Amino acid sequence: MQKASLVLNAGGRDDGIMTEYRASFDANVTFSNGGGLQAQGFRLDVPGPDVTADALARLFVAHLGLLMVDRVELTGVEVFAEAHKGSRGGPSGAERSNGSPDAGARLIDLSHVVEAGMTTYPGLPGPEIIPHLTRAASRGVYAEGTEFTIDRISMVSNTGTYVDAPFHRYEGGTDLAGLPLESLANLPVTVVRVEGAAERGITAQALAAHDVAGRAVLLHTGWDRHWRTEQYGGPAPYLTEDGAKHLVTAGARLVGIDSVNIDCTDGGERPAHTILLGAGIPVLEHLTNLSALPVHGARLHAVPVPVRDFGTFPVRAYALVP
Repeated sequence: MQKASLVLNAGGRDDGIMTEYRASFDANVTFSNGGGLQAQGFRLDVPGPDVTADALARLFVAHLGLLMVDRVELTGVEVFAEAHKGSRGGPSGAERSNGSPDAGARLIDLSHVVEAGMTTYPGLPGPEIIPHLTRAASRGVYAEGTEFTIDRISMVSNTGTYVDAPFHRYEGGTDLAGLPLESLANLPVTVVRVEGAAERGITAQALAAHDVAGRAVLLHTGWDRHWRTEQYGGPAPYLTEDGAKHLVTAGARLVGIDSVNIDCTDGGERPAHTILLGAGIPVLEHLTNLSALPVHGARLHAVPVPVRDFGTFPVRAYALVP
């Protein structure tokens, strides 16, 4: 097969994070046992801006799991800078990244900063941060030249980036103190990229191609760009009921989202909370910076204070990226 003409639309980055690339193309596939397949405007993760048409064709075949392929013809190929979405057999495929931590791992902060008076969820009060012991007052308590500050914070548990335990939804459910560390720390991550999707709801069909067993599934909607604006509380992306059921059946260990709620807030029902927390799967809400994570390979830590008879608490969520 002759190399197709590749058009590159890629801008570099100067933030120390490796740029990821995807390709868009039309494909015409013929099979050795007869028949064929066509695709228009297909998008696929690629290892770099200099990917050849032959390599792109192999990635396309591997992603779809096609057998008995005779010929693949690609046209209209464009390569552009965009975060990988986890194409099977591609550069961010699960089989290529086992998420093992190493000495060179980068730390990626996934939490919003908590500030006095800020709004996390519309209608809930913001935190009050006041001094309990000022530095000036402490000088009369300690030796000369020694001073401290002790501060007091009053806030609802749903503040900033926080984790929900089953107790949040169910009386008698596991509380924050009862959550095992294994459900919150050192979890391999699968990032599901749905930013720019036409529909708000993240369905089972949108999740079906992702490996989620034993993993923290982080739903990257891009809604965190509206954080601390009026739009953040508006019609936001969410996980549908069938999407939540799929994640439970598929064995997810934790589910997070960078949106105002993992559920649709148009009405009073909360099926995603009900299903996930009913299965003992912690829910992590109001994440940010998910665009900085690879689809596979990172490991998540999101541990709250172990408060007895409490269902929700802020966390410093972060990921290690090898």
